[in-house]
Formats: sequence, C-alpha cells, structure tokens
Amino acid sequence: MSAGIRAHALISGRVQGVYYRASAAEQAAALGLAGWVRNLRDGRVELVAEGPPAAVEALLVWCAQGPAHARVVGVEVERDLPAGLSGPFVVRPSA
Repeated sequence: MSAGIRAHALISGRVQGVYYRASAAEQAAALGLAGWVRNLRDGRVELVAEGPPAAVEALLVWCAQGPAHARVVGVEVERDLPAGLSGPFVVRPSA
C-alpha cells in the first residue's frame, strides 16, 4: 500500500480573483502537502497535491468550498499514485 496519493483537481465557478489560489496554498501547507495551484485561461483553477491520503482528501473537501468570496460550482478530481513532488506547496503562474 502506498504511503501517499496524488490528486489533480480542476475547480470551476467564481474561483479567480477571490484569493482562491493563495488560500488553497495556505490550506495545503497547513496539511503538509506538496504540489501547486494555478489559474487557467478558461476561468478554472487547477491544483495538484501529494501527500497522506487523509490530508489530500481534507484539501479536496476545502476545495469544494474555497475561501469566503469564492463560489465553487464543481470540482473534478483524478487520483493517482504520487509522482514524488517535494518542497512547499506553491502558487504557479497562470496557464
């Protein structure tokens, strides 16, 4: 059994310009996760997180709510084996 999991999430709704990426990074760091988050040109936010299954799932629960001014409509998630990300969770430039 793997010690960790990887989640790739696409979050839709009013999730840009509402402090979503920075808040997600803070949540992920507090949970001890590695990964990244960025805005996409189509208005969604993309997030990749790796770490203990319970911590990754807790972040995904947060993603469905987001920060106070966000209005999350949907979260599409793919789970996989970790790719070996390390270091702090970061906010990447928009794609």
